[in-house]
Parts: sequence; C-alpha cells; structure tokens
Amino acid sequence: MKTKDLRRLGVPDGALDQAQKFAHECAAVDGADLETEIFNIVANPSAYFEDPLRAPLARALYRPAFTPREQPAPWRQWGEDLEAESVKQMANACALPVAVAGALMPDAHVGYGLPIGGVLATENAVIPYAVGVDIACRMKLTVYDCKADTIPGQRDRLTNILESETRFGVGCVFKPRRDHDVMDDADWDASSVTRRMRDKAWGQLGTSGSGNHFVEFGAFTVEASTEGEPSPLGLEPGSYLALLSHSGSRGTGAQICEAYSRIAQSRCERLPKELQRLSWLSLDSEPGQEYWAVMNLMGRYASANHELIHRYIARKVGVNVVLDIENHHNFAWKERHVIGGEERELVVHRKGATPAGAGVLGIIPGSMASPGFVVRGKGQADSLHSASHGAGRVMSRTKAMQSFTWSATKKLLAERGVELLSSGLDEVPGVYKDIHAVMAAQTDLVEILGRFDPKIVKMCPAGERPED
Repeated sequence: MKTKDLRRLGVPDGALDQAQKFAHECAAVDGADLETEIFNIVANPSAYFEDPLRAPLARALYRPAFTPREQPAPWRQWGEDLEAESVKQMANACALPVAVAGALMPDAHVGYGLPIGGVLATENAVIPYAVGVDIACRMKLTVYDCKADTIPGQRDRLTNILESETRFGVGCVFKPRRDHDVMDDADWDASSVTRRMRDKAWGQLGTSGSGNHFVEFGAFTVEASTEGEPSPLGLEPGSYLALLSHSGSRGTGAQICEAYSRIAQSRCERLPKELQRLSWLSLDSEPGQEYWAVMNLMGRYASANHELIHRYIARKVGVNVVLDIENHHNFAWKERHVIGGEERELVVHRKGATPAGAGVLGIIPGSMASPGFVVRGKGQADSLHSASHGAGRVMSRTKAMQSFTWSATKKLLAERGVELLSSGLDEVPGVYKDIHAVMAAQTDLVEILGRFDPKIVKMCPAGERPED
C-alpha cells in the first residue's frame, strides 16, 4: 500500500513503517479488506491490543488522551496476548513528560497507574504508584545443607515450624515483638508518616501480611551442567530442602504510598483522572526527597522482615544455610542506562518486575502448585535490565472466588505433592498464568540456574483484605 493511501486513512508519519509491515502481513490473509482493516485500527487502536496480528500497529497508533509530548517514550513488550488494559496503562505511562523509556514484562496485568509487570524509567522524578502500594515487596530464598528427600519424613515437624514461626493477616503481629537494627534507623524520622507508623511497624516486624504473600518449604534443585562446569550458585547438583518467602513492607509501606501519592496528585493537577495515579514527585522537591528516603527505609524494613522469618525457621529446623538470595520487585532505583545513544542516570521503577542486570541473581516464583526459579540476569538493555516477578494473574480475586472450588483445588495440590496450610480461593493455582510460558517469553532476559518446587505452603487464611 502506498504511503499517500496510508496517510489518507489517518496513519500518522510516526506509524507509517509499522502500517506498511502490517499491510504486507495482512495481504497474506485470504479475503482481507486492507483499507477497512487499517481504518478500523486507526479509529480505535486500544481495541486491538490483544490481537497478535494487529497489536503492533495498534500500539504504534495509540495516543493517550493526555499527550504533552510529540512522541511517547520508547518501550517494548515481552510476551503475547497480554491484557489489553495493561498494555494501555504502559502506553499512558510512556506519555508522561518525565518518562524516558519503558518495558512491559510477560506476567503483566492491570495495576494502579502503572501495570503490574511495568518498568518505567523517568528523569529526576519518582512516581509512588509506579513503585507500588506494597513498597519493597520482595522474595527471599534460603537453601539448607540437607537433601529434599527428608521432607516426607518430617512433614509434620516442618508444618508445625511454619505455623509457629510465621504470622499472616492484615493486623498480624508477633508477641513478644521481634528485634532488628532496622528499627533504630534514623530515617524513621524522615517523614511524619514513618514517625507515626514506627511503633506499628515494629509490632509487625517479621510478619507476612495477606494477599499473595507466602512462606513455604520446598525442594530446590540444581541440575548438573552439560559441560561439567560447577553451578554458579556454588552448590553440587541435587535437590535440597529450602525455604521461600514473599512479602513486603506491611501497613507502613501502604501508608507511605497513599500519603505521597496524594501530594503528587496535588502537584500534577493537569493530569486527567485516568492518569492521576501516575502523578510524580520531583526529586529536587522536599516531598520527593522525603519519599525517596522512606521508600529506601521500607526496602531495609522489608528485608529485615524476611531476614527474621528465615533466621527463626532455620534455627528451629536445625540446619545451616548454604545459599541465600533475595530481591525487591516493587521499588525504584537510580541507575545508569543508555537511551538514544546517551548514557544518563535515571530513576527506574519496577512494579512487579525483577532486577535482571548482567550477572544479577533473582527469584521468579510460580504458584503454590507450580515451580519458581532462581535466575541470572542477562542485562538486556531494552528491558531496562528487568524480568518478570512471577507468573502474573489471569483473573481478578472476585472472578477467582466464582471460578474455583476447594475440592478441585485440593485434588490438584495432592497430585502435585503440595500440602496447603492456609490460603484463600483467590490465590489457587488457576488464577495465575503458566509460569513455564512466562519463562519461555523472557529467555533473552534471564538464565535459569535452579528450580524451587513448593511442598508445604502457608498463606493468609480466607477473608482478609489483600495487601499485595
């Protein structure tokens, strides 16, 4: 199709190359009316985000209602058949004046402002909702010096340890309180929010909260290298007893997000209602500096929560830890990236995305009945050195409650050799994407070094408000 014909149909110059590519691909489809096809996509691009053939052209054509810049920041998507609304949210974020680059991971689904699985690099600005409500939600894995085949013989003992050494629920606390140096951190005084929340945070130290948070025993497997080389993890090939946990900064992180998002929205009044949760704070401003300080405090606090969970459980099990890996996946970092041929310092938000710089270790979980993986990043520039943070949901919690039954779920868990101590129906395996398909969609982002298979799983009992 000629360029003048594409322009006549409303295709802007910036999308002409993609339109020509689509015309070539579409011509191979019998009975295709090319002009009608392109006219319809131009008229309503977001309606085609889930169509594998038409989505690339639809993305090139889509412009948010708020367009303070001639062209959106460049961004790339991993995985196909992603939820259309999550793709739209990513495109909206890249239209912000502070946006520099973005990426969308294969586990993406709709979030507040930035989608879950969204990565956004900005210039000297931080977006509280692009970090997420549960600031510094993270993973931690510890591998023990005993083999996984010991699990069946001590299942009752391991179950009792999980029950006694973890706490789940929105208001859960430890009595007596647990101690950690993080509670003496000077940055508790950096904000009125953290000063007010410090005592509550101390009570919740070492707890897991609700939603998709978990603590679980499982088998961690390291395969022998085909080249005979030792594992980069420093472990001999085999299956080991291991502990995996997922949780964040509890109620304090949520309060920080809410408070500083309100401040950001008051300073970004030009944003339409649809984009209000993408409001940002300049790092040169006092609120921006406060948020940055307390966000990093929540990173240290969330890390302390996991440290205590793993320390107390390892002590009760009576084992030595031979491998310890952890990573945030709701956070913002100051990093240097090359964009448009120029290296510059950027604020990289990863909301439900795992850091995957070259050689960086991370953990990508599946579900209570599917494996998780220890990975090593490949430093893919277009992904802003990021990968998925898990399998990603395929349905809302409400739909999950309508779609699954405990009888079918218990049958599946029994088939997989998993004992579930507590959870809600909104967290059963069927609410998540196939983790193997997600991993297959990001082989250029990470290399798999080990596999974790859940065996004894503890989550928040049904009926609690999700904190994830």
